[in-house]
Amino acid sequence: MKFNKLFIAIAVASIMGANFAKAQRGGINWTKDGNSYYQNIGGEIVTITLPKNDRKTIISRELLTPAGTSSPLRVRSFQLSNDGTKALIYTNTKRVWRQDSRGDYWVANITNNTLKQVGKGKPASSLMFAKFSPDGSKVAYVSEHNVYVEDLASGNIKALTTNGTTRMINGTFDWVYEEEFGCLDGFRWSPDSKSIAYWQIDATKIKNFLMINNTDSIYSFNVPVEYPKVGQDPSSCKIGVVDIATAKTNWLAVPGSAIQNYIPRMDWIPNTNEIILQQLNREQNESKLFVANATTGTVNEIYKETNKSWIDAQDQFFWLNGNKEFIYQTEKDGYNHLYRVSKDGKKETLITKGNYDIIDLSLIDEKNNTVYFMASPNNATQKYLYKTKLDGKGKLEMVTPSVLPGTHSYSISPNGLFARHSYNSSTVAPVTEWMNFATNNPLSMEGSITSQLGKQQAIKNKVEFFKVTTEDGVELDGWMKKPDNFDATKKYPVVFYVYGEPATQTAADVWGAGRNSLYAGDMAKDGYIYISMDNRGAPVPKGTAWRKAIYKNIGVINIRDQAMATKKLLATYPFMDKDRVAVHGWSGGGSSTLNLLFQYPEIYKTGIAVAAVANQLTYDNIYQERYMGTPFPTTDAYVKGSPITHAKNLQGNLLYIHGTGDDNVHYQNAEMLINELVKHKKVFQLMSYPNRTHSIGEGEGTREHLALIFTKFLKENCPPGGR
Repeated sequence: MKFNKLFIAIAVASIMGANFAKAQRGGINWTKDGNSYYQNIGGEIVTITLPKNDRKTIISRELLTPAGTSSPLRVRSFQLSNDGTKALIYTNTKRVWRQDSRGDYWVANITNNTLKQVGKGKPASSLMFAKFSPDGSKVAYVSEHNVYVEDLASGNIKALTTNGTTRMINGTFDWVYEEEFGCLDGFRWSPDSKSIAYWQIDATKIKNFLMINNTDSIYSFNVPVEYPKVGQDPSSCKIGVVDIATAKTNWLAVPGSAIQNYIPRMDWIPNTNEIILQQLNREQNESKLFVANATTGTVNEIYKETNKSWIDAQDQFFWLNGNKEFIYQTEKDGYNHLYRVSKDGKKETLITKGNYDIIDLSLIDEKNNTVYFMASPNNATQKYLYKTKLDGKGKLEMVTPSVLPGTHSYSISPNGLFARHSYNSSTVAPVTEWMNFATNNPLSMEGSITSQLGKQQAIKNKVEFFKVTTEDGVELDGWMKKPDNFDATKKYPVVFYVYGEPATQTAADVWGAGRNSLYAGDMAKDGYIYISMDNRGAPVPKGTAWRKAIYKNIGVINIRDQAMATKKLLATYPFMDKDRVAVHGWSGGGSSTLNLLFQYPEIYKTGIAVAAVANQLTYDNIYQERYMGTPFPTTDAYVKGSPITHAKNLQGNLLYIHGTGDDNVHYQNAEMLINELVKHKKVFQLMSYPNRTHSIGEGEGTREHLALIFTKFLKENCPPGGR
């Protein structure tokens, strides 16, 4: 996962205008003028106009109630046509892998007060990513792997593709593109509403991984998942442009193998007949940007970047200067920075200068030559809003008040006049204020963050943030939650929460730091010291060298950093009991837990690993090959970093937890690890959850049971309380 998704990845929508481009986050659906926002309240859709919060009903409960029914549609999300006369309502949603990306769509016509279902006759909850054409006359959507367009005036439905199957995927993506590139919506309307550009994923040669369901029938049955593992060829990928009138597709002539390259990003250049796309090679250490003519299909390479480790997919392309330049985000100078690049790729200007990382792009204000972004140059555990000049000639300026240390987020209106500002930290519960963004003042003192903070009760036992330097000279950030009624003369058990891989940061200054949702009770009250630290490779704003030190070293360098930091803490603080040291984690954190327990048994006495990758060769190719390189000609790095390689060294107490229906980290990992532990006569405990996925959240009582077994095992093998 990308660095600029290090806090929480949220679906992104873009608004392109003459002077502003905004990457919207936080669920704010701004009106086109930026003075109001839409909201679903009490079963109706309203606009709230700032600064006075004037409320106006746009779509009533009556309009949202289909004929012959008595209840309004349950609105999951909605979008307005460009002219604001129609709303597309998303409801009756169903989950596809991780996201509820299938459902039903209805068009509410605000002008004539009518409600009509889109795609009527298609299977229930089969429509995906429906969206208005720019002129508002049509709606396009995906159903059963084909792209359709529906004329709203006549109701005529036209199939734009007809060869779609579970393996020939039009307008959306296969499992691995969704999981590792964040790709779900696989088509884009042209600016003139006359054509649609779409991805086609050919997964016909990808092997199925077969999960088994033993509980939902007297006879078991297989649950196939199209899943390319490490070393297996990816799906073939290409981009087509289909003409709405003729339903004829023109394929873009993107050079290179359609199998040995990925296309994670594609979009139209505003107000043109051209498409920009990013191509990554198999190892993801070479990125090329192409501009394609949608009519002819001809493609020109405009920009190329190579790296010794990996290159991330772009989030979005933001265009400037009448579409003559675009914003490009890259780590090529040692930090994650923004550049403005000419359309032909021949000229580029560094916008964000200095030894700091861009965490997230917030607002481009071209009119005022300003770009706003999230960063934290001085504290990798926190997050603030900064700004600088868009022409690259400005200095770094902090916008967020420095008196509010912690983690901030902003949803800024497209016109740059208003914003919703959210703030939290390890000691501050989440608070939100509406502000005049131009003046950086709250709209009202009563609703301000300052006023809200005055009403929060002070936390008695605060999380402590620390830095620890290992014997290798590596400095890690971490937090520590000490027991309530802590007595420095006593020794307490220490529990470490780990992740350790490039997808997630754990030692962040956020509300919830120091709390363990898997523990049935209160760890601090029961007498545990709870710690989390971020090792090299964690996606934190410490520069490229820090983040990419883990390349071809997952399971080695991250594990040593955690172990040596733990060793230093145990030697530094006499109140930490060396005989009661536990570690736990989920997914990549489960893998880290196993590796710590196996590779450093002299340090870690107890471990609880959930949904862990025990053998790196079993995981998907996009993620694992990005960070470990392709396994050609040798798999040595994969083997060296896999917990299963070191399982023979188990000395302590292990609880291994996994869902048998995990489509992400397959239960295969559990069985491979079990075999290895059995071979070496290692005693451990196993908890399998039938048909549960990677989240282990399905089924009545599941999460409660998980907490109970986690807590029981921890208390029995790493007893709480000072001694």
